[in-house]
Amino acid sequence: MAGHSKWANIQHRKGKQDAKRGKIFTRLIKEITVAARMGGGDPGANPRLRLAVDKAYESNMPKDNVERAIKRGTGDLEGVNYEEIRYEGYGIAGAALIVDCMTDNKTRTVADVRHAFTKYGGNLGTDGSVAFLFKHCGQLVFAPGTNEDKLMEAALDAGAEDIITNDDGSLEVVTGANDFSKVKTALETAGFKSELGDVTMKPATEIDMKGDDAVKMQKLIDALEAVDDVQEVYTNAVLDAP
Repeated sequence: MAGHSKWANIQHRKGKQDAKRGKIFTRLIKEITVAARMGGGDPGANPRLRLAVDKAYESNMPKDNVERAIKRGTGDLEGVNYEEIRYEGYGIAGAALIVDCMTDNKTRTVADVRHAFTKYGGNLGTDGSVAFLFKHCGQLVFAPGTNEDKLMEAALDAGAEDIITNDDGSLEVVTGANDFSKVKTALETAGFKSELGDVTMKPATEIDMKGDDAVKMQKLIDALEAVDDVQEVYTNAVLDAP
C-alpha cells in the first residue's frame, strides 16, 4: 500500500457516495425490485434483498417505498421490468473498470456507457476482459486503531473468509457475498461498526494512480456514475485522495 493512504482513499470514496444521495433512492428501488424478482420477496430467505433493504433503511428510505419496490419485484404490483447488464473496460493507464447497470432499454444504456468511456479516455471492452481481476465478495472496512485481535476473533467466529491489515492501520474483513449481512450483524453485535461495508467486486491487485492520471481517472469514474442506468462502478485504480 506504499504511496497512498488506504484509509484516506476510503474516506474520500465514502464522502463522494454521501454527496450522491439525490440519486441513491432510484438505484436502491431498482436493486430491491430486481432482487425480489430473482430471489423472492422475503429478505430473511433472500440475502441480496436483505442487503438492499438494509441499505434503503440506512439511507432513510420510507418503509412504504421499500414495500412497493418488493411488490413490484414479486409481481404483486405493476412496474418497469429492469434488466441487469455488466460492462467491462479500461480506464487511464490500463486500469480496469466494471460497470454494473439496471435498465429497461439496453440500447440507450450501452450508448451512454460507451460515450462516457470514449469522452474521458477509456475503452469499453468485451465480456470477461477484466472481470477475472476482481472477486465478488463482501467487504467491511474498519478504522485505524480498531483492536485487530478481537476483530479477527469475532470475524472468524461469524464466518468471515479473511481479515486484511493495511499499512495505514485500517482493517478489512472479507466475506462470501451471501454471508455479508450475517457477518456484519454479528460484528455489530460484538461492538464493531464498519466505516464502509458492501457486497462488492474487490480487485485482486490495485494500481496506484497519482497526478494527472488520477484526475483523468476520477473524471471517467464520475462520468460513468452519472449515467442514470449505472448502479455501481468498480475499479482496481487507487486514486490519491485530494
